[in-house]
Amino acid sequence: MNEQKIVTTFPRGVKEIENTWIEMSDGCRLAARIWMAEDADDSPVPAIFEYLPYRKRDGTALRDELTYPYYAGHGYAGVRVDMRGNGESDGLMFDEYVKQEQDDALEVIAWIARQPWCDGNVGMMGISWGGFNGLQVAARRPAALKAIITLCSTDDRYADDIHYKGGAMLMENLGWASTMFAFSSRPPDPLLVGGRWRDMWMQRLNNMPLFIENWLSHQWRDEFWKHGSVCENFASLNTAVYAIGGWGDAYSNAIPRLLMGLDCPVRGLTGPWIHKYPHFAKPEPAVGFLQDSLAWWDHWLKGKSNKVMDKPLYQIYMMDSVKPQPSYEVRPGRWIAERAWPSVNTHCKTFYLNRAGLLETQGAEEPLTLSSPENTGIACGEYCAMWQGPESPTDQRQDDAGSLVFDSKPLANCMEILGAPLVELEIMVDRPQANVAVRLCDVWPSGESTRITYGVLNLCHRDSHEQPRPLTPGKQYRVCIQLDDIAYRVAAKNRIRVSLSTAYWPLIWPAAEHVSATVLAAASILKLPLRPALDDHLPELPPAVTAPPLPITTLRPPSNVRTVEYDLVSGYTVMHIEDDFGQYKNLKHGLITGQSARECYRIHPDEPATCQADIHWTQTLSREDWSVRTETKTTLKSNAEYFHIVANMEAFEGEDLVFQRDWDSRVKRRLL
Repeated sequence: MNEQKIVTTFPRGVKEIENTWIEMSDGCRLAARIWMAEDADDSPVPAIFEYLPYRKRDGTALRDELTYPYYAGHGYAGVRVDMRGNGESDGLMFDEYVKQEQDDALEVIAWIARQPWCDGNVGMMGISWGGFNGLQVAARRPAALKAIITLCSTDDRYADDIHYKGGAMLMENLGWASTMFAFSSRPPDPLLVGGRWRDMWMQRLNNMPLFIENWLSHQWRDEFWKHGSVCENFASLNTAVYAIGGWGDAYSNAIPRLLMGLDCPVRGLTGPWIHKYPHFAKPEPAVGFLQDSLAWWDHWLKGKSNKVMDKPLYQIYMMDSVKPQPSYEVRPGRWIAERAWPSVNTHCKTFYLNRAGLLETQGAEEPLTLSSPENTGIACGEYCAMWQGPESPTDQRQDDAGSLVFDSKPLANCMEILGAPLVELEIMVDRPQANVAVRLCDVWPSGESTRITYGVLNLCHRDSHEQPRPLTPGKQYRVCIQLDDIAYRVAAKNRIRVSLSTAYWPLIWPAAEHVSATVLAAASILKLPLRPALDDHLPELPPAVTAPPLPITTLRPPSNVRTVEYDLVSGYTVMHIEDDFGQYKNLKHGLITGQSARECYRIHPDEPATCQADIHWTQTLSREDWSVRTETKTTLKSNAEYFHIVANMEAFEGEDLVFQRDWDSRVKRRLL
């Protein structure tokens, strides 16, 4: 197992500007934290810009400290900027990825390029939100922006983000809306903004958007989602793009699409990781992202001839078979490489979903019925694993009990899957709207079932996400479900399994009515992209290194609790999740930060209308003479016609309630 090495000495000295203001053309000031080579005023350097709503002062301080001093010590400036309405920045934020966000980024890039310590060359880097807006801002073509590194992001805001998947609504649509509801409720630090901190806080709270209302109001792929989806026009990007992700992350599909779609210089890297930077990611092996990215920046921002673009187009971690666990410290496997994408090394193998199992020959066509309990999916894990708790899919046998299951024979040899498997179904249902979930699993001789990859489809979206159409009950349709891209080596003697279900709770919101489906066996197929076990002769990726960590005192250690209850009286299934992110004191400036989330999901296996989700966040900030706390609560439930949203926010100064607001709204379901 790799271990992070802390690098304490650099070629150039490092200085830090803990906070400075960047004024926009409308007078709004954005707060920035900057690390740079200490001689940059005399010997200007390129800049690497990261732009987020997650608060540089406390929210991303730990990870920023591991990264930006390293760049600064190698002759760069790292510029970490808070968006409007977040951290110490002025103004208000009303949604994600809006034009105002991009416009501000363009002004920030121009500001950076004008500074005496900058040589006029700017790169943009970020993970998740920062990876999204890196692509989006690059598509606006600011003159100073020469290259980006986008991590754990997507080019498609509708089909491949936290909102909808295959036209079905992800529970994370509510989950992330509730997270941002809490994150944005916090005030700026009085130590930086002075006495106006409270007015800024009240302005934010009084104008607080409830993101879930807006996101639920756009259930189809409309202009709302097309804005900021660079897949709408890949030709808009002309900067160099390095796309990085992990198989344990929700956004691994974007990297192959970017490699296929972009005409600008591009590279890709996918490891075994969850939603984290690769130099401190789990599961191992973590890799030397700082050294790798430095070579990228040196080439594109400093013009060094370091052959960085001679590396393979796509470096990929081929994961070995493992038994299912709720989290992994290590994923065994090996690095492989592709110099073109789609790969010239893969071939498609077809399997038939026969009554007798998953076979290479087609059997007799015959109908198989399916009506999954609404709690099928309890072993799905998190849509986007990021907190490093028990978030991975667990043993799939529990969900297989409510699914149609097709098993192959034991494999005579190992099988390496690389790419996006496809499942084509001949199917009919008894309702005008229905969902289908497809899981591809690795089944061990002892019975354990590991989810390799999966896909879901709202069958009303079978032909279009822009113009879905209701189903005709009893009519047979041929539908194609693309599973998520993956690189996975199934061990010899194991079986592969395809599992089909009409529910996948709590990953997706249930259909409006309980569904019965009929699948035509033998006419339904699995297309599996297979790659021979090639020796790619790849040199080892560099070991993970970091800059020295932020000095902190842990006042309350983090913890994770995840339980599932089956109530034998009411029949309900209830999942409880408690993520306590702990409380720590930043020893650089004394701010004490704490946060915790409690989630509860419940459903009756016979009735989709019983689905309810409740999410409660607590955020605290304090010093010896000052403390604030916010409590945010969101509930979502539905009937066949409407979603019902109830939310509440309370803000405390000390023990005094200083703000309280309630939301109560309904949103009509549209074939969802």
